[in-house]
Amino acid sequence: MSKLSNMNTPVFWAEGHPGKLDRETWTLEVQGACDKPQVFSWQDLMQMQAVEVEGRLTSVTRWSVFGTWRGIPIKEILRQVQMHDSCRFIRFWSVGMVYDTSIPLLIAQMDKSLLAWAFDGEELDENYGGPLRAFIPYLWGYKSAKSIVRMELMDHYVPGFWELRGYTDSAEIEAGPCRDINDGGKLKEIPSGEVLDFIE
Repeated sequence: MSKLSNMNTPVFWAEGHPGKLDRETWTLEVQGACDKPQVFSWQDLMQMQAVEVEGRLTSVTRWSVFGTWRGIPIKEILRQVQMHDSCRFIRFWSVGMVYDTSIPLLIAQMDKSLLAWAFDGEELDENYGGPLRAFIPYLWGYKSAKSIVRMELMDHYVPGFWELRGYTDSAEIEAGPCRDINDGGKLKEIPSGEVLDFIE
């Protein structure tokens, strides 16, 4: 069992669990407002310079898990495809092309915004968005799309799966009660914005 599983981190797939996925044949298509649209193989991704960031994935259903996430900065992908100046939003598509969500370019370019494949030194499994997921700690977790197969660089915003069902487009994390998964699910208080710590 993974660390995320051992901590009883919730598993939730709005569009249905995808089952076993093969990371060795995984590809990420990047298209849209760029000069060099590409399909990156898993091997291509593994050859890029990876980084590790500490941060929390915080769900709109009011739980938060902290750890060290490893992956590729999204801004590095944007550099490799030579993003156009017109780009304003990044749209993620999950495997199966049912789930999608979009984030502002400014947030995509922030230091902790990753295409992540590992948590606390363990490869992410399918329960938690492996082989490759977005990690966007600045926003509610529905913006951190799981098992990403496509990124679209866009000059306009398109509401995604949950946004069309009533979730906010901005996904700004709001203050209030939240379960700390790292502390056995204990109910605590969080401030607004990225959850760096709980309120005493």
